[in-house]
Amino acid sequence: MRIAVVGGHGKTGRAVSAALAARGATAVALGRADWPDLAGALAGCDAVYLIAPNLHPDEPAYVGAVLEAATAAGVGRLGYHSVASPYAPEMPHHLGKARSEDLVRRSGLAWTILQPGAYLQNLDLTEPVRVPYDVHATFGFADLADVAEAAATVLLEDGHAGATYELASRVATVAALAAEAGVTVEQVDDPGTHPWLSAMFAYYDRHGLPVGTLPLRALLGGS
Repeated sequence: MRIAVVGGHGKTGRAVSAALAARGATAVALGRADWPDLAGALAGCDAVYLIAPNLHPDEPAYVGAVLEAATAAGVGRLGYHSVASPYAPEMPHHLGKARSEDLVRRSGLAWTILQPGAYLQNLDLTEPVRVPYDVHATFGFADLADVAEAAATVLLEDGHAGATYELASRVATVAALAAEAGVTVEQVDDPGTHPWLSAMFAYYDRHGLPVGTLPLRALLGGS
C-alpha cells in the first residue's frame, strides 16, 4: 500500500512514515517542494495522512488545498491530524483545526480524524522542567510513537472510515511527570513568543487539556 504523508518531514510525519514502513506500507513524505503539483505527487497513492504545519495562519485553506489535490489525484482515503478539543474558542489554532475537520467531513473522501493530546515529547524530563502554566493542571498526554502507530492502524486497517478518535497515552500533571523523572518543576512567566501560544498557555493554566486514554489503547490493541 502506498500512502502519502503530507507534512512528512516534521517530527510527526517522520514518526508516521516509520510506523507505516514497519507494517510493510510505502510511505511517501511530501513537503513544501511538492506543493506546486500536489495532485501529481499524490497520484498513485492509496491514501494520504495530512499534517498541517504548526500554527499555520490559515489551516482550513491549507487543508482544503490538500483535499482538492487528493480528489483530483483519485485518492479516496484520508487521515487528518487534528488536536484534542479542537472547538476551544479561547485557542485560535484549535479553532482552525475545528474548521478544517468540517472540511474533511464534507470532502467526500473516506476520512478518519485523529485528535492527539499534548505530546509527552514536548517536555524535556532530563532537566528541571519550567512551563508557563499550572504544573498541577491535568493533561491527557500523547506519546508520539503511540500516535504514529494509531495513524498507521486507521490507514491500513478496515473499520475506521468516518471515525474521530481522541488520543492520549496517559493522564497526568506536569508536576507528576517531573516527580517520576526525579527533576524539579516550576511555573514561569509566558515568554510571549506567539499570541496563539500565549492563548494556549493561558487556557492550559485554567483548564489543562484532559483527554481519555481508552481510544488509543483500543487502537493499539489493548483493553
